Amino acid sequence: MGEETITRTPVCDPGELRTLFLFEHLTDEQLNWLCADGRIEYLEPGLVCREGDPATCFYVLLDGELRLTKLSGGVEIELNRTDYRGVYAGAWTAYLGDKVDQTYSGSVYATRRSRFFVLDASTFSLMMHSWFPMAVHLLEGAFNGNRASNQRLAERERLLALGSLSAGLTHELNNPAAAAVRATSGLRERIAGMRHKLAMMADGKFQPEVLVTLVRLQEEAAAQVAKAPELTPMEAADREDLLGEWLQDHDIIDGWNLAPNFVQAGFDVDWLERVRGTLEACPNKVFEGAIRWLNYTIETELLMNEIGDSTARISTLVNAAKQYSQMDRAPFQVVDLHELLDSTLVMMSRKLGDGIRVVKEYDRTLPPIPCYAAELNQVWTNLIDNACYAMEGRGTLTVRTYRETECAVIEIGDTGPGIPEDIRRRVFEPFFTTKPVGDGTGLGLDISFRIVVNKHDGDIRVESEPGNTRFIVRLPLHRTTPADDEPVEPQP
Repeated sequence: MGEETITRTPVCDPGELRTLFLFEHLTDEQLNWLCADGRIEYLEPGLVCREGDPATCFYVLLDGELRLTKLSGGVEIELNRTDYRGVYAGAWTAYLGDKVDQTYSGSVYATRRSRFFVLDASTFSLMMHSWFPMAVHLLEGAFNGNRASNQRLAERERLLALGSLSAGLTHELNNPAAAAVRATSGLRERIAGMRHKLAMMADGKFQPEVLVTLVRLQEEAAAQVAKAPELTPMEAADREDLLGEWLQDHDIIDGWNLAPNFVQAGFDVDWLERVRGTLEACPNKVFEGAIRWLNYTIETELLMNEIGDSTARISTLVNAAKQYSQMDRAPFQVVDLHELLDSTLVMMSRKLGDGIRVVKEYDRTLPPIPCYAAELNQVWTNLIDNACYAMEGRGTLTVRTYRETECAVIEIGDTGPGIPEDIRRRVFEPFFTTKPVGDGTGLGLDISFRIVVNKHDGDIRVESEPGNTRFIVRLPLHRTTPADDEPVEPQP
């Protein structure tokens, strides 16, 4: 109850209770029972009951004024202030017993000296079950039915998102996998060609000192591929022309087809001149064979690089999927928010496509935070998916993080047309959606709200104008204990 001064009096007038809308239809016997089991309390200005504490009392305002608040992002937000006689607060869900968490869902303050009729939670529960058994059964049935159906709908929403992401991941994995298969096949052909040229060399057509020089050039070629410079298309085309002409002038058949490989590896005419000088005393066919052997070396290195890049891409995608799903990890853990955001962006890369530019503005000084990582990834998915839909595949997606007092702030912004004010007020309502039938369930933002607010004691809101819509999520940097592990459900 807090440390406020409480004055108790045994005086409880059944006639006064009858003037309240809650009790106006009760019998004299029931009103007398209430007065016998309840009590009148005078409370000085201050705390009446605190959010999160065990819900032990049901309060009905007789005189005075009270203020109702709710924690959001570690800050108390005032929900209502009223002096209306008969307004109630506290343990009003006591009749549901252990079916719900029996703690105060918000805080109540008296703003001036106020008088309350107070029932213990157990007495209120007994009253409900004794006087309104049919109503209690109906309420319990509606509560359980809504919870079950909402849970199924929430699971369907998650499965729909997971199905979409899985399809995108499959597509993203297929590209590097196919590239690795193609490169492996090409590598096999080039190695076969190198074996053929090596047999020709072993046939005695090369002097030992020339062969030693060729092996050195081969090693130089392999090392050069790893440090080849990045060229613009114009620069690469100019170099290919020069090398192609040089090869043609030195009677290398199909020299134009060899030139791109040498250019990609970073070689120029001067390097080919060195090779030519090394083999100057050899027949021209030997020179051509040496050029092709070096070309096989270059192609082999390029193909191995392609296989390495492809397999690294596959590994990155698999690691992102593991980070996104939090596979084999505890539900509640301390994580780097940026790793979660990056894994979600990787998983959604196909949906982002080529038309949406992603800008990351990360505050790397943010410490790791305690959270339900997999569920936060679902929040990022919902927000990014909505941004992509708003921009219709073209625009800029901005993902920004920064610190604000004791909260980490994550902004997901888009350059879409904006959200009108009348819609903005409803975006977090369950089942509300502006998408066509079949394109959305209207649960994505509702689920996101409950994950952020209910499970993380955070806050989520939207600010929007044409060309600049931002969903702003605030999460506390420090939490002593995790919330319950029940699935997040949309509001009934």
